[in-house]
Amino acid sequence: MKVQTFLEKNKNCIIALLTILVNVALMSLFFDFYYDLNDDVMMKDIMAGVYTGTPDGHNMQTLYILGAFISLGYRLCRGIPWYGLFLFVCQMGSMYLVGVRLLRFCKKAWTKVGSMAVLSAFLWGIMLSHFVAIQYTITVSVMAAAAIFLFLTTEKGLSVKQFVLKNIPSIVLVILAYQLRTEMLLLVFPLICLAGLFRWLEEEHFFQKENYLKYGITIGCILVGMLISHLFDYVAYGSEDWQKFQTFFDKRTEVYDYHYEVLTSGEHAEYLSSLGLDEAQQELLSNYNFGLDETIDEKLLGEIAAYAKENTSGTEWTVERLVEKGNLYLYRTLHSGDAPYNYMVIAGYLCVAVLGIFQIMRERKGNCILELVLFGIFRTVLWMYILMMGRDPVRITHSLYVAEFAVLAGMMCRQCEGWMTNEEKEQKLTFAIVPILVLGLLFVCYLPHSIMTTVSDKEAREAVNADCLAIAEYCKEHPGNFYFEDVYSTVGFSQKIFAKADNTLSNYDIMGGWMCKSPLYYEKLEQFGITTMEDALLYDENVYFIMETVTGDADWLREYYAGKGITVDIEQVDIVGDNYGVYQVLEQK
Repeated sequence: MKVQTFLEKNKNCIIALLTILVNVALMSLFFDFYYDLNDDVMMKDIMAGVYTGTPDGHNMQTLYILGAFISLGYRLCRGIPWYGLFLFVCQMGSMYLVGVRLLRFCKKAWTKVGSMAVLSAFLWGIMLSHFVAIQYTITVSVMAAAAIFLFLTTEKGLSVKQFVLKNIPSIVLVILAYQLRTEMLLLVFPLICLAGLFRWLEEEHFFQKENYLKYGITIGCILVGMLISHLFDYVAYGSEDWQKFQTFFDKRTEVYDYHYEVLTSGEHAEYLSSLGLDEAQQELLSNYNFGLDETIDEKLLGEIAAYAKENTSGTEWTVERLVEKGNLYLYRTLHSGDAPYNYMVIAGYLCVAVLGIFQIMRERKGNCILELVLFGIFRTVLWMYILMMGRDPVRITHSLYVAEFAVLAGMMCRQCEGWMTNEEKEQKLTFAIVPILVLGLLFVCYLPHSIMTTVSDKEAREAVNADCLAIAEYCKEHPGNFYFEDVYSTVGFSQKIFAKADNTLSNYDIMGGWMCKSPLYYEKLEQFGITTMEDALLYDENVYFIMETVTGDADWLREYYAGKGITVDIEQVDIVGDNYGVYQVLEQK
C-alpha cells in the first residue's frame, strides 16, 4: 500500500524521469556526446588537471566557486568526467523539471502522454544538436529557460513561504547559470525579470504586502547568490598576477571579439607599427600565436582596444548602423536562416495571442496582449544589442530563442490554467490542445533535419578529432618533449565527454588562446623547465612546434625571429596522423 501511495503521489516525477531517461538512452545509442568547442575542452583540462597537472578552478570562464567544486570532483577521482557530467545533468535535469511541471497541467493519461511526446519532439527536433554537442553557453540558456518556465507556472494562492519554497529550483538554476557563464545569464536576465513581472500581474492584488514579500524574497535570493558567487571570485583572482592577467584577458577579448579587423585589414598597420610592432609581430596577433612574444601584454592590447573603439565601426551606434542592423533583425526573425528557432518563437507568439484573445472574449479581462507587446519590445532591444555589438554566433542567438520561447510556453500554460473552473477540473482544456498540436507539429517537421544535421556533425567531428587524438597520443609517447601548437591548426578540435581519460598533465599547449600568459600558463611551462616560448623553441632541444602540413606555412615564425636578428631554419622532424607535422626551430650559425 505504501508503494502504491508513493507511486500515486510522485507519478508526475516518475513519468518525467522515465521520459528523459528514454530520450537519453536513445541519444546514447545513436550518438556520442561531445564538448562542442575547444573552449569547453580547455575549461575541462584546467579543472581536471590536464593543463597544469593539478585540478584547478581558475578557468576564467566560470566563476571560481563553480570551477572549484568541479575541480574538487577531479581531485577525488580523476577518471570521472565531472565537468561534462555537470553540463549534461544541468541540461537534462532542466528538461526533467519542465516535464514535471507540464504534467501538472494534464489531468488524464492521454494528455500526459501527449505532453511528454511534445517534450521529446522538442528535444529531438529543436535541441538535439546542442544536447549531443554540449556547450556551456547553451547550457546556461537551457537552465535559464527552465527557471523562467517554472517561475511563470507557479501555482496561485500560495503563502509567502510556499511561494519561495516552490521557486527554489528556479533560484538555484539561475544562480548556477550565473556561475557557469555570467555574461550569457546577464543577457537573458531581462527576460527572467519580465517573466517575474508577468507572474506578479496575475496576482489578485498587485500592491499587496504579501506579493512584495513573495517576489522580493525570490529575486533577493537570486541577487544574494550572485553576490556571494562574485565575492568568491574576487578573492580567488585577487593576487597581483591574476589581476594583471584579467586585464590582459579583458583587453584580448575586446580586441579579438569586437575589433579583429584592426589586426587583419591592413588599414591599421601604420598605427600598430607606431606601437613598436613590426610586421612579424602584427602577424602573430592576427594568427593568434601571440604567446611567442612576451612584449605583447595587457598594456599593448589596452592601447589597441582604445584605438579600435575610436577608429573602427564594429560597435559604433550610429543611425545608419541601427537601420542596417534593424533590417537584419527583421530578416533573421522572419526568414529561414535561424530556423527552426525563429519559427518556434513565431508560433509561440501566435499561440499566446490567439489564447489571449479568447481569454478576453470569454472573461472580459486579461493582460496577455499588452504583455506580448512589452515582451516584443524587450526581445527587440536584446537582439539589436547583440547585432550592434557584432556578437551573434549561434550559441548566443539560439540561447536567446530558447529563453524567449520559455516565456511564451509559460504564458500559454498560465492562460490555459486560468480557464479552469470547478466544473471543468476533470476535463481536458479544449483550447490547450491547439498550441500543443501546433508546436508539436513544428517540432516533428524539423525532426528529420535535426537528426541529419547531428549525424553530419558527428561524422565531421570524428574526422577532425582523429588528428586531435593522434597528436595527443604522439605527445604522450614522447613524455620528455614539449610541443607548442599553431592555434588555428588545432583550435577546431573537440573531445568526447564520456571517453575514457586519465586526465594527467599534458606536454603540449597552443601558442595563444585565452589562457595564454596566465599564471596557470607559466605554471605549466615551469614544470617542463620552460621560461618563455620564444627561447624554448629556439634553444631547447626537446621543444617542438606542431602545425598542419596541408595549409600550414611557418614563414611567420621565421620572420619573427628575423625581426630579433636571428636567422632560423624550421625543419620537419616527424609526421603526426595524416595532416600534421612536428617541426624544430634551428638557429643558423
